[in-house]
Amino acid sequence: MNLSTVTLALLGGGALLFGAVLGYFLRVLILLGKKGSMELTIKARMIEAQGQASKVVSDAEHKATQLLEESKKQIGEKEAQLGKLESRLLSKDELLDKRQGDIDKEIEQIKQKISEIKEAKEKLEKSKEEAEIKLSGIAGLTREEAREELFKSVEKKSEEDIMVRMQKFEIQAEEKLDRRAKDILATVIQRVAGGNAGDIMSTNVPIPSDEVKGKIIGKEGRNIRAFERASGVEVLIDDTPGSIVLSSFDPVRRQVARVALENLIKDGRIQPARIEEMVDKARKEIDKIMKEKAEAALVETGIFNLDPRLVAILGRLAFRTSYGQNVMQHSVEMSHIAGMLAEELGADVNVAKTGALLHDIGKAVDHEVQGTHVEIGRKILAKFGVDNRIIQAMQSHHEEYPYETLESIIVQTADAISGGRPGARRDSVENYLKRLTELEALANAFEGVEKCYAISAGREIRVFVNPKTITDLEALKMAQDMARKIEAELKYPGEIKVCVIRENRVIEHAR
Repeated sequence: MNLSTVTLALLGGGALLFGAVLGYFLRVLILLGKKGSMELTIKARMIEAQGQASKVVSDAEHKATQLLEESKKQIGEKEAQLGKLESRLLSKDELLDKRQGDIDKEIEQIKQKISEIKEAKEKLEKSKEEAEIKLSGIAGLTREEAREELFKSVEKKSEEDIMVRMQKFEIQAEEKLDRRAKDILATVIQRVAGGNAGDIMSTNVPIPSDEVKGKIIGKEGRNIRAFERASGVEVLIDDTPGSIVLSSFDPVRRQVARVALENLIKDGRIQPARIEEMVDKARKEIDKIMKEKAEAALVETGIFNLDPRLVAILGRLAFRTSYGQNVMQHSVEMSHIAGMLAEELGADVNVAKTGALLHDIGKAVDHEVQGTHVEIGRKILAKFGVDNRIIQAMQSHHEEYPYETLESIIVQTADAISGGRPGARRDSVENYLKRLTELEALANAFEGVEKCYAISAGREIRVFVNPKTITDLEALKMAQDMARKIEAELKYPGEIKVCVIRENRVIEHAR
């Protein structure tokens, strides 16, 4: 081996060693650089995470503060509601205590009256015995002897009457047959008659719970006053569970009030403004119902081609009564009877049925237009172009006009049959309703009266006046004058309370 070869080998080994050392140091440097970069990334992410954490904590504190405030507000509202409820319960408790005291007083008074009645009864029995003893002494007869004498006198008088009664047997037999014929005729008439509703003066409205009564009354009774003012009926709320009574002599008002109250209960929002809105809506619904009832009556009787405006007026009779008999049912019943009579007698069936159905149409507006219902009905039919034969048929049912056609006699006969059947009419109810109508008409005649309602079965007239034209002093004078006029012009039992209401109402809209 020569020197040059050794030298080359040494140089190669040194170069290899140097490269290994250099590579090692370079690798160390690269690793240190990567480590520093990773630490920086980790620190940056830690800083970012800390920022996000602080933001989350801040948001959580803000939300917690809001929840705390809302909870305090709700607690305050609940405390206020509980306070109101507690005061209401206390007032009810006081009222119950007062009622219990009144009941106890009444019980004591009743016991005292019972004892007085017993004493009076004992005195009466004693007086009766004394009187019998005195009479026995005067007549010179005992009680048994007087009884025997009385029996003998009655027997003698009866023997004298036997001959007279035997002579009347033949007449009585004939009268009995005549009564039997009338009974058969009445039974036949009843087969045509429809049922009459017994809802004459009041209407019961069912309620889901007694809590609704409090809502209907409202704070200090403002809701019930607003309802009575808007509807014109009297609302009677007592301890009867599950119902409220609406009282008014006007059946249309009662139906409007019933529909409005049912809608208010379903809606749940019972307040004066909502009450007026519901009453107006109920009036429209009742108008629709009256039109539907009139159309149903036309379909049932087979009468068509009437003016729609005449049909709308006819529908009002669905809530009108005459002597306790529903006028719409009475008219439909008359139409059927008149049709059958016309067929038997060879008259015009359509004219007779239509005249019978429309004979009382004047009663739909007789409280608004002056004149008898026959005269008003003639004008209405003439205005809407009804056949003159139909007008002639209906105008004579109260004999105000002479009988001009066979159909007019048939309509009058059908009216007598329908109104004269057993149980069809009640004269006392009709007179009562007439008195209440006259009471309202008298109050409406005063200047400045906006509207008035007779309530409490005619024992009170509630009058609403215009506050712009009537002062407080004039309202007082009006109540006095109205009371004097009622005393002078009307006949009524007991007394009538005149209540004149002058109310200022200010309404403004925020836009």
